[in-house]
Amino acid sequence: MSLVPLLTSDQFSAVDRPALAQGVNIYGEALNTWAAIGNSPGLLAKYLPFLGQLNGPGALEQRVKELVAVRVAVLNHCRYTASHRCSSALAKGVAVEELAAVANGKFDGFTEQERLALQLAEEMTVAIPAVPLESEPTGVSPNVRDDAQRVFGAPALVELVMCISVWNALSRFHRVMDFEMDMPEAPAPVAAQL
Repeated sequence: MSLVPLLTSDQFSAVDRPALAQGVNIYGEALNTWAAIGNSPGLLAKYLPFLGQLNGPGALEQRVKELVAVRVAVLNHCRYTASHRCSSALAKGVAVEELAAVANGKFDGFTEQERLALQLAEEMTVAIPAVPLESEPTGVSPNVRDDAQRVFGAPALVELVMCISVWNALSRFHRVMDFEMDMPEAPAPVAAQL
């Protein structure tokens, strides 16, 4: 059961209704995340455009964005986020077998950029909360950080780190909120890792 009430469309604040209408136009319904966010008037109006900008076309290849989002969802053991991110990845041409490899941490079949992005996603998700500041100021191993700086240009690197960060935040938000599923379950090989 959700931690907060899930608003119906008519319960959203006037400031959030245009963003809600745009989201419903794309997805056909108000997703549970939005219905929860609606409890904080004005937040959805900022959230949806920001997420659209981050997940849409940019300096970072779309495929990389999709892969790291799935990896972060799996590492956070979030069914809801995994469901949404797998649906998005599949719609954008990522194969189920590739999603299974991402979920299982088997990155050998991916490009150098994809492998590095997935490794950075893993370190940012798992290592940062466990690595004290005095041990490693960034929380990420220097070789991964240096390789990321070498492989990605500044705009793509900003998008990559922001994408990983946002999906970490959202996976944790989704888990604590305990939403019921509103999209198809993640493919079985991904769900098995949750």
